[in-house]
Amino acid sequence: MILHRGRRVVAALLLSVLLLTTACSPKTPGRFDQAQKESTQQKKGLAVAKNATQGSQFNKFFPNSGGGYQRVYSQEKKGFAEAKLKKGGKDIALLSISDTTSTPGAAAKFSKSTKKIGGYPALEVGKTQTAILVGNYQVKALSRDPSFTASDRADWLEKFNLNGLANLK
Repeated sequence: MILHRGRRVVAALLLSVLLLTTACSPKTPGRFDQAQKESTQQKKGLAVAKNATQGSQFNKFFPNSGGGYQRVYSQEKKGFAEAKLKKGGKDIALLSISDTTSTPGAAAKFSKSTKKIGGYPALEVGKTQTAILVGNYQVKALSRDPSFTASDRADWLEKFNLNGLANLK
């Protein structure tokens, strides 16, 4: 009986020591802690500028549906508007306008552009995006289907009311 009681006391004592040492020891960083820290720090400063244009003001500058293509607005927020371009019910491209006052780096990348679309500086971003800078606004066409080529993107960017957008205040 005493032996059994002694084991219980020793077990309780060891458990107490184990809890005390693990609870008081500094936590070693987990494998995702650094990524979490970086992602939360990056979100600071991504706020939309107070003077950014309302996304609803961009809608009138998007190209109309036609030629077997359907334009469907998909997102609108301060400083940004986006529409899906569909053909035969399938998403083949995304068209967007964004205000660069919130992201000055977006406009700066056009300074070395040698290509023009519709008279405005243009860039190819990877193999699926084409963008132009119209005043303070970046206009993009993004392929969602391989059949929608760089040439198609350039054609659709020219269908935007670019001069109207350039005069937007």
